[in-house]
Amino acid sequence: MRPRCARGRRGDAWCGPRTGPGEGREDVNVGPIRGASAGARGRRRGLSAVAVGVLLTAVTACGGGGSPSASEDGGKPAADSGAAQSAQSEAVVTITPEDGAESVDTSGVLGVSAAKGKLTEVEVKDDEGAKVEGSISADGSGWTPAAHLAAATTYQVHAVAKDAAGRTAAEDSSFTTLTPKNTFVGTFTPEDGSTVGVGMPFSLRFTRGITHPDDVEKAVKVTTEPAVDVEGHWFGNDRLDFRPEKYWQEGTKVTVRLDLDGVEGRPGVYGKQSKTVSFTIGRNQVSVVDAKALTMKVMQDGKVVKTLPVSTGKPGYDTWNGQMVISEKLKVTRMNSETVNLGSEYDIKDVPHAMRLTTSGTFIHGNYWGGGAFGNYNSSHGCVGLRDVRGGYDSGVPAAWFFDHSMIGDVVIVKNSDDRTVAPDNGLNGWNMSWEKWKA
Repeated sequence: MRPRCARGRRGDAWCGPRTGPGEGREDVNVGPIRGASAGARGRRRGLSAVAVGVLLTAVTACGGGGSPSASEDGGKPAADSGAAQSAQSEAVVTITPEDGAESVDTSGVLGVSAAKGKLTEVEVKDDEGAKVEGSISADGSGWTPAAHLAAATTYQVHAVAKDAAGRTAAEDSSFTTLTPKNTFVGTFTPEDGSTVGVGMPFSLRFTRGITHPDDVEKAVKVTTEPAVDVEGHWFGNDRLDFRPEKYWQEGTKVTVRLDLDGVEGRPGVYGKQSKTVSFTIGRNQVSVVDAKALTMKVMQDGKVVKTLPVSTGKPGYDTWNGQMVISEKLKVTRMNSETVNLGSEYDIKDVPHAMRLTTSGTFIHGNYWGGGAFGNYNSSHGCVGLRDVRGGYDSGVPAAWFFDHSMIGDVVIVKNSDDRTVAPDNGLNGWNMSWEKWKA
């Protein structure tokens, strides 16, 4: 029954429960009764103090409150909800390295584990807000990063776990990775944003010999549009090339993510490179040189668009057989035999329209000194020659036409030469290796 507030017999305010007929009720006076004796006043003062306490309790009830143990609808006391909220989760979250750690290794250290519970959330970010990818184990007991961390970087870790009762426990941590004293980078070809021929691999040369090749290769991600399987192959310990099984499809867009920052390429030597490189595959041009017929058929999309007379390596200086990729274009250059370990055989200035096919010095180039050799006999020291003029000023000669219609990454195939097949690592010529060996 709701209490009410009313006036007493002498106009004094009182607040208390309503009483029914025949029920006893004692009015509570707030103030003293006028005309009472000192003794009476003292006795009433004592009663008044008790009454004030009753009054305050009743006024509280009038304000819509109630006893902390009473339910809102006046029924049985509510359960002690505070006890459940204050009970701690049994789950224990552990983050390594410890909070505040410095000079942390970039791999093999970061980890999160949970005991007496399962991890439900792990978030790791660097000081620029970039997330570190990782995965929680199937049983929820641990989390590991998917890749290495960057060097000289501060990371924040936030991890949450739940116990069997669904209660959560959370931990936060921060640490900083090491600053390496020795580093390496990879120089690459082709250039970012370039358009190249269908034979162009993505080739990386490292400034230090790599003794942890799997870790380095894992940090180089190649994606293509349309999608095609691309695999890497190591030549020695300082070069890593990527290519598909067959020549690229015309128009393919290739993106390479170099995530080498923090990769330990060899003991104590870390990568410091974080870069994205993109290039596009242009029209499909493959040219076939026949060292016996002394011709070169230039094909686009498998159709011959031009046949040009050539001269290849003379006996003893035969041109390599095999698939070779144009890696460099020089409008005019100087060719000296001493640079390719042939002594003083030749020193030719103003060589026009030169395009490199091998690291060892094989070019397909314009030739202004060959006389009537083109289409008739082989006369070079291993290069493929096309008729030209000194300095390359004449755009109508065969060498000028081929130079203008070629791009880096185009393929030149030589067949019917008396020399062996060019080595896959002599230039960008990995196409001379089977797909099975390339992937091995």
